[in-house]
Amino acid sequence: MTDTLLRSALLDVALSHAARDAQSSIQTDTGIPGLSIVCATAPGDLDCAVSRPLACLVLQGGKQVTMGTRTFVFGAGDTLLITADVPTVSQIIGASEAEPYVSVVLELDPAVIAELSVQMRQTPVSAPPVRVDPTETDVADAALRLMQLLDRPASLPVLQAQRVREFHYWLLAGKHGPEIRRLGWPDSHSQRVARTVAVLRADYARPLRVEQLAAAAGMSPSSFHQHFRAVTSLSPLQFQKQMRLIEARRLMISEGLTASSAAFAVGYESASQFNREYGRLFGQPPARDADAVRQRSEALA
Repeated sequence: MTDTLLRSALLDVALSHAARDAQSSIQTDTGIPGLSIVCATAPGDLDCAVSRPLACLVLQGGKQVTMGTRTFVFGAGDTLLITADVPTVSQIIGASEAEPYVSVVLELDPAVIAELSVQMRQTPVSAPPVRVDPTETDVADAALRLMQLLDRPASLPVLQAQRVREFHYWLLAGKHGPEIRRLGWPDSHSQRVARTVAVLRADYARPLRVEQLAAAAGMSPSSFHQHFRAVTSLSPLQFQKQMRLIEARRLMISEGLTASSAAFAVGYESASQFNREYGRLFGQPPARDADAVRQRSEALA
């Protein structure tokens, strides 16, 4: 089957199981652990989150993702790979009622990756945490075989683990392999950094103590700083700052907090510093950004 036919078949299955909404993108849980479908019928607002390791196969439409100082623009036939817990700012930029944005997302399983890496005799290498490449044929075929189980639910208990494993295998065997291997490597720098990311996620509003994070990773402060940047492409301070800004934006948009209240809630002591850093990340001052999102939501209601 050609790449075009594979993508068309995947799109048909995904659309048949995806929920749709005229106002926003919807992520549909398929019932297979870690596998979801994203569908949007119009370009969307910025979506800010700390993304977990995943592979996102875009079947139709287009999307933009910013991580740190790098921005990736990709569309149908591309795979977005994220191999670390990193703050991302994303936006669906290509979608319509006639041709909605559709992607299939699978969270990567470190245990499966570890087992396969040993059997394949692969070792991890240092690589950027985010990249975009054309979807490989074997990966698309494995994704289709996994998605087809949704139309035969009686087969899920017997075959889903096998096909999830097959999907991971083809990712490891292909061009994405070097980035993925380190996720499953026992006590790797990636896994040590992941432990500190968990601390940052829980305590992002508190003052940053590099010594505490380094101790959680089992590294010296200087070694920790070096490996944290290698895994996430950000310094610990930059990582914490982006987490704070992402949470502040959510508080303003979802809970109606003012810019100053949101700033103090996430740990900022200076409203002017918050305004400057927010504008650099999201492109406009916090109050204006939150008002614009709310106005677009009301217009679509």
